[in-house]
Parts: sequence; structure tokens; C-alpha cells
Amino acid sequence: MFANSRIKRRSRASSPTATRLAAYPAARVEISEEQRQDIKEAFELFDSDKDHAIDYHELRAAMRALGFEAQKSEVLKIIRDFDKTGKGLLQMDDFIRVMSEKIAERDPLDEIKRAFELFDDDGTGKISLRNLRRVAKELNENIDDQELEAMIEEFDLDQDGEINEQEFIAIMMDDS
Repeated sequence: MFANSRIKRRSRASSPTATRLAAYPAARVEISEEQRQDIKEAFELFDSDKDHAIDYHELRAAMRALGFEAQKSEVLKIIRDFDKTGKGLLQMDDFIRVMSEKIAERDPLDEIKRAFELFDDDGTGKISLRNLRRVAKELNENIDDQELEAMIEEFDLDQDGEINEQEFIAIMMDDS
């Protein structure tokens, strides 16, 4: 009898569900409150029927909105690992758990470089006045050219009139 109970315990501990859930730690991952709010807002935005659960397509769109280009297999695995209803749905608390873990795993330097590319839409390797003007317009910010030029001048270490990737990284990593 004792031998049988050990076998049962071992099989439960190594069940497929336990193994899958172990990939997503239950402990609260260290992310900022702003990031946590972004995750929640993405979920709410893509929960089109407002049933507090999202399906495959909604999950993939929400992940993209948060900056993750997830492959079909990854999205399906997340749903398979967390689907509590058997209907192919992911609940909000599980979405927050998974996305918090993914955000915590991001390399900050990679994120900064990705942000630089958003500014450098013409692929010159530098952020020009024209690039800043476009971003300000996209964000509906009313900033005149004088202010934009002052921003460039403040951070343009090599004095070429534009912000290169290294200067951008220095700006973004400045803790002061």
C-alpha cells in the first residue's frame, strides 16, 4: 500500500498540467505598476465579448499589442497550459501571469534598441528632426521645431545634429 501511494504522489507531481504550469512561476513577477496596467488594458481591449476570457485570436492580438510577436505554436501552448474551461480560453488572471513573466524576461537593451527603430523609420541609424517631428505628430503632441531641435541638441554628444543609437541608449538608460 505504501509503495502505491508513493507512485500516485509521484505521478501527480509530474503530471502534464503540473509540468506546464511550472513554466510560469506562481510568485508575483517584478514588473512596474504601469506595465501591469498595460497588460490589464490589453486584455480588456481584446476581450471583445467582455466575458473575462480571451480566445486564440484575441490572445495573439493582445500579445502583439504588448510587443510580442508570438508564433501560433506558442499561443496555442499558452491556451493549452491555462485553459480551465476546456473551451480554448485564457482567463484574465492567467493572462496577467503569463505576460508579466514575458515582460520580466525582456532584455532592457533590446527594448531600447527596438524603440530606437520606431523613431528611425527611415533606417538611417539616426534620429533626425524629421523623425522627431513625425513621432510628435503621431502622439498628437504639439511641439514646435525649436523645442525638438533643443531636445536633439541636449543629447547629441557627437554634435552631428542627430541622435545615433548609442546616444539614444544613453538617454534611455540615464537614471538621473
